[in-house]
Amino acid sequence: MRQQLLDVLRLLDTTPAPRGEERAAAHRVRGWCAERWPHIEWQVLEHGPAGGSLVAAHGAGPLLYSHLDTSLDDDGAGIGLVTGNFAPVGPLSVAGDNVAGFGLGVARGPVAAALVAFAEAGAGRLLLAGSGTHRRGGGITGLEAYADAYPLPRSAIVAKSGPPILLWQEPGSFYLTVRVTGRSGLAMLPDTATPPGGVIESAGVVLDELARWRTDYLAADPRVGQAGRACGVGAISGGWSPKPDLLPAQLEIGLYLVAGDQVEPKALAAELADRLRARCADSALRNCVVEVEAESGAAAAATPADAPVVTAARAAWLDEFGAEPSPVTGWTGSTDGVVLRARGVDTVRLGPQMRPAADDPRCDEMSLAQLGAYARVYRRLLTELPA
Repeated sequence: MRQQLLDVLRLLDTTPAPRGEERAAAHRVRGWCAERWPHIEWQVLEHGPAGGSLVAAHGAGPLLYSHLDTSLDDDGAGIGLVTGNFAPVGPLSVAGDNVAGFGLGVARGPVAAALVAFAEAGAGRLLLAGSGTHRRGGGITGLEAYADAYPLPRSAIVAKSGPPILLWQEPGSFYLTVRVTGRSGLAMLPDTATPPGGVIESAGVVLDELARWRTDYLAADPRVGQAGRACGVGAISGGWSPKPDLLPAQLEIGLYLVAGDQVEPKALAAELADRLRARCADSALRNCVVEVEAESGAAAAATPADAPVVTAARAAWLDEFGAEPSPVTGWTGSTDGVVLRARGVDTVRLGPQMRPAADDPRCDEMSLAQLGAYARVYRRLLTELPA
C-alpha cells in the first residue's frame, strides 16, 4: 500500500488542479487509473467552463468523497498573495515514513488514501470532485454536478485531513463583503477625496469595528453538538497598486464566517452594516456609503450519532488505532459533508493529520504509515456499509 500511495501522490504532485479548472487534471488522473486498475470504469464528470471530477463505482454502496483542487493554486498568484512567498514550490519529497509536498493536506494526501482504498475495496463509489474548496463566487461544484447526474447513496465518507477526530456534524460557512465608498482623489491634493486623504487612510476605523463585531459573534456561539463558530478577515483591498498617487473611492474587506448553529447570512450582513454605519458616522468616513453583502454557502448539518455510518466508522477507528477517536466540540472546519447531509446522506468525516513542512511552510508533511491506516479504514467502510 505504501508504494501505491506514493505513486498516486507523485501523480497528483505533477498535476496542477486549480479550483474550477480541474478538467485536464481529472482526465490525466482518469487515464492513469485506467492503466493501473483496468477492471474499474473510470469516468470524468465535467462541470462549468473547465471544471471536472473523477468518478467511479463498484456498483451500489457508500460514497467515498474527496476533492482534486487545492486550497491555493501552486501555479498562480494566490499562493504568493497569501503566504508572501512567490518563489516556485518544490516537488514532493520522501524521507523514511515522512512525505512532504504542496497541497497534501488540502487534499492530495486524503485523495491518495481514498483512491487506493476504493481500488482495493471492490465496493462502493468514489468521487474526487472539482471545486471542493471554498471560494467567493465559486459557481457550480463537482459535488453539485455529481448529485445532479447520479442518485446519491444513503451514506458517505469524506476523506479530509484534520486532527484525530471523527466528525458526524460540521458547521456551515459563508462570506461577507464589506464595501465603504467615498470619492476618489489625488494623493498630491488629498482634500479632493472623500474623506480627505481617501477611504484607505481610515481603514482602521472599519477594521476596529469589525474586530468588535467578531468578538460579539463568537461570544454568541451556542456550541451545538460538535460544531462551533469562527470568523476572520481574510482580504482587504482598495486602489490600484501601480498608481498609488490616485486615492481610491472604495475600500473592500472580505470576511469568512463559520457557524455550527443555524444563522441567516443576510440578517448578519444587515446587522453588521448597521454597526459599521453607526461607527463610520462618528469618523472621517461619515459621508461614505457603507454596504455589506452576504454570499451564502451551505448551512450547518448533522448526521445522527447512532447512524450506521457513524457506528461503523467508530468501530473501524477503534480496530485500526486501538482507541476511540478524540471527542470534539467547537469544530470550525466546513467541507462538502454539509452539502451531502443537507441532501439526506448520512456522512462522516475523517482523515490523516498534517503539519507544515520544515523546509517550506507552504507545503505539508504527512506520515505514509498514517495515510495507509486511513486508507484501510476507508476500505473497510466501503465494504461493510450497506448499499
